[in-house]
Amino acid sequence: MTHIIKTVSLAAALLLTGLAHAQTDLQNNGTLGISPGGVLYISGSFSNTATATLVNRGNLHVQQGIINAQPAMAGGAGTLYLGGSVLQVVSGPQPFSTFNLVTNNSAGILLNTDLNINGLHTFSAGAITTSDAPRYINYQDGASYTGANDTRNIKGFVSKTGTSDFVFPVGNGTVQRPVGVSNISAVSTFSASYGSPTTNTANLTTPLVKVTPYEYWTVNKISGGTATVDLYWDNSKVTMPPYIVADIRVASYVAGSWTAQGGNATGNTTTTGTIRSNPLASFGAFTFGSVSFALPVNIIRFSASIVTGGNLVSWTTSDEINVSHYELQRSDDGISFYNIGTIPAQNSAGMLQYQYTDSKPMQQSVVYYRLRSVDKDATSKLSTIITINNTNNNPALFYAVNPVRSRIELQVQRINGTFRYSIHSLSGQTLQQGTFTVGQPGRYNIPLLPAIAKGVYVLQVEKPGFVFTQRLLVD
Repeated sequence: MTHIIKTVSLAAALLLTGLAHAQTDLQNNGTLGISPGGVLYISGSFSNTATATLVNRGNLHVQQGIINAQPAMAGGAGTLYLGGSVLQVVSGPQPFSTFNLVTNNSAGILLNTDLNINGLHTFSAGAITTSDAPRYINYQDGASYTGANDTRNIKGFVSKTGTSDFVFPVGNGTVQRPVGVSNISAVSTFSASYGSPTTNTANLTTPLVKVTPYEYWTVNKISGGTATVDLYWDNSKVTMPPYIVADIRVASYVAGSWTAQGGNATGNTTTTGTIRSNPLASFGAFTFGSVSFALPVNIIRFSASIVTGGNLVSWTTSDEINVSHYELQRSDDGISFYNIGTIPAQNSAGMLQYQYTDSKPMQQSVVYYRLRSVDKDATSKLSTIITINNTNNNPALFYAVNPVRSRIELQVQRINGTFRYSIHSLSGQTLQQGTFTVGQPGRYNIPLLPAIAKGVYVLQVEKPGFVFTQRLLVD
């Protein structure tokens, strides 16, 4: 072990002399000072007792844990480096304070006591986890951070003091999902943490009709004035429901219900976006809400079958609101589509059934259908494409029972063979896939993976010459 110190008090120097040749840990019982430019490297753990004083104006490197019992520790003007190769635990009855902090440990850092930062926190490697007590990374007035990303974030509790806008570098340790406070009216201290999935999503206050089931943030005011809350979505990391952007609101959990807190969202729900709430005096849990039902989510089943007189196209919707009509479109080559029927929307709560018979003869062995949902404000969305196969005039008939819980129940008629299935999110991400064999008509079950949460998905079943697509409502 090597210690390089420019200025150290006598008591600390005697202690270091006694340890330098015997072990890698350091316990400070007196006054330990590190002068500007000085370096103290501890390859083991560092313990600061209740009678000790640490004044770091230089560079303190600790490779293992820290235990602090020094009350009212000053942050100094130096830098603490946590750069071990095994999990480092910061603990003790008193918070540990530093000016700058560099966290560079791929194995992670666990806080069992508060860690106060007065200057710059640099994320170099690894995530920080705080205990559920809770313990906090505390960014003091004027403090900031750099380098946070999906593998370098804080899984737990973060606080910030001051009046400047701040984005909390929170996440779950493997993905960063930040939340911000802005327009702070007075010197305030706010705390934040990230969680998933969202709870009590059915408890809604008008005008909200939906909140995302996938994630939420807790933002609390410890002291101070009013502020706005900034939420950010990233569909590549956590699913963002296909809400109409203009109808997205910040939702907060108030008195047992999710309540709209305003906001004007910008972005695209298939990629990224952000929304800022109205000024708030009360805080708590926050997530994304919508004041309208997203059109693609309403269509939970879309299928076709051959009947006497043509092809019967059927679809099922849920909780329609502000839908003008549906346009059923057909294609004979899978490329060029044309309208074959316009069906008025019923706009009613619950599940609604629609049917349309296409009497035009099938010019090819396969016909393609898709459905356009048109809102009252003329916005529209297209469904996925389904097909019907006229080979041997004996088409397959598949039907998946909705809603789906732990497994998909498929009802199969007039077809057999080995099929490949895949389950996709509405953004197109493949979440589960596999094969199954049909020997005779009947019911066939596909167990769902536990990772598939409640929501709407797309099931596709296919084999050469046959494709079946249906939306699934996982409850």
